[in-house]
Amino acid sequence: MGAEDTPASLAGQVTNKDPAVGLAAVVALRRLLEELERVHVDNAREQGWSWQNIASSLQVSRQSVHEKHASRRKATGKED
Repeated sequence: MGAEDTPASLAGQVTNKDPAVGLAAVVALRRLLEELERVHVDNAREQGWSWQNIASSLQVSRQSVHEKHASRRKATGKED
């Protein structure tokens, strides 16, 4: 993440009147959000949280969070 992609900087860019700037900030925020979710799902699983507990915290279904993260965790040896 470069200096122009810090959360504070991106928050300012999303209100920019230039659509190119605003939309680029949206893309960067999506990437940041996905990374944050991955980190915190991994952290929760490493602390023994069930997929249902994680899903409830994220306000999504257990199936959706499992489909999104279980195969990635298995591929990296973090999940059986």
